[in-house]
Amino acid sequence: MLVATGCGGGSGSNFTSNNVSSFPPATVPLVKLSTDTFTNSTSQHATEVEPDSFSFGSTIVAGFQVGRISTGGSSDIGFATSTDAGATWQNGFLPGLTTVQGGGANAAVSDPAVVYDAKHGLWLISSLTIASNGSTQVVVSKSPDGMNWSNPVPVSHTPDPDKDWITCDNTPTSSFYGHCYLEWDDFQQNDLIYVSTSTDGGDTWASPLNPSGGESAIGGQPLVQSNGTVIVPVLDFVRGIAAFTSIDGGASWSAPMQVGTVVDRAVVGGLRSDALPSAQIDGNGNVYIVWQDCSFRANCSSNDLVMSTSADGINWSARARIPIDATTSTVDHFIPGLGIDPTTGGSTAHLGLSYYYYPQANCSASTCALYVGFISSTDGGSTWSTATPVAGPMTLSWLPSTTSGRMVGDYIATSFAAGKAYGVFAVAKAKSGSTFDEAIYTTQAGFDVAAAQAHNSSARELPAVAAKSRPNRSRTVRKIR
Repeated sequence: MLVATGCGGGSGSNFTSNNVSSFPPATVPLVKLSTDTFTNSTSQHATEVEPDSFSFGSTIVAGFQVGRISTGGSSDIGFATSTDAGATWQNGFLPGLTTVQGGGANAAVSDPAVVYDAKHGLWLISSLTIASNGSTQVVVSKSPDGMNWSNPVPVSHTPDPDKDWITCDNTPTSSFYGHCYLEWDDFQQNDLIYVSTSTDGGDTWASPLNPSGGESAIGGQPLVQSNGTVIVPVLDFVRGIAAFTSIDGGASWSAPMQVGTVVDRAVVGGLRSDALPSAQIDGNGNVYIVWQDCSFRANCSSNDLVMSTSADGINWSARARIPIDATTSTVDHFIPGLGIDPTTGGSTAHLGLSYYYYPQANCSASTCALYVGFISSTDGGSTWSTATPVAGPMTLSWLPSTTSGRMVGDYIATSFAAGKAYGVFAVAKAKSGSTFDEAIYTTQAGFDVAAAQAHNSSARELPAVAAKSRPNRSRTVRKIR
């Protein structure tokens, strides 16, 4: 068994303290991408959470919640855009989503996901609007430049959609070039999965379809191979991590196939987190899925991040532990955001992974020290660099509250531009009275993955805890708006 010896999540992985301020601070230079400037009384200000990002060429666009509302959603969806590969950024807020910004009719909005539609030359951000009576609607905002955005186009036709995600077929030789796919689950229908397809740049969307099998799932992240095959990894409440596919441009969808079991440890301290997958595709069409998992730790004492890969969305590798820390460390890892340089693939694929972690898994709401970390690979995940502490420590009381716990986001993101990886994540600082200080950040210069030395491996490691059925979580946790 080869076990990484690097400190991974950062110095202090076996540090003992009851004072968060005594944990060593991360020293990576950061750029603040946005600020919550809203003042509506329904939100907890100033807070920004749950970013997604996407890159195409030298442009990176991120979307995120602004002004988190404790009962669900936020004041608006913010965006931050760089057109020079992360050197400089501009930001703003999407119009027409809520009553707070741009004449919208809804009380809140949640769950942003970003993609570029190369055929139609449009940036798309999907989100979930929440009306004052609690009803929800998946919508799409569009922009030709990542800066000027349309009012939203409605998509979903189901009673109670949740946790949307969007992708587009950007391969000119694909038979389905320009098809965009939007996936969500419906809470009222026991989290039944739906997918809708657009072929006209998001102006219109087809009636949504279910993958065959009718299983309950959440957190899908659709991806498209160069031949037009769509692969959708999800957290399936029966199979664990699973994936379903379409080979006909979204006209039909297969039943979910199991990728791997989910054996995870609930993150302590009252932080909102679940084993939602983070999925990306490399330049050769290989799909990578990362999720939190405690099976490599004795007694499931803390979570690692694990990864499975597939060339076809049907046959998946056994989950392998990402060697951020030794399995004897006290570090707990969660909320991964995987990015892959699209110009690389296979055994030379460049991977960048942002994530949150506690140096000590067994902490409390008052003592947990929350960090952002980053780790990378230049060989498709066979070996990994020493991990870097990016931001923190943060005290959990600095984070906004939700019905499912304190929140930095159900997901975060990493995107590549000009060969460098830019993580996009929420960072909180101490409150001023009752006012928060939580915003979306990225690293000032990105991470030069190609220059990082990758020498840590988890090859031949075996789980210490046998796979088992995942304990059922409360459905109030599954409804994660």
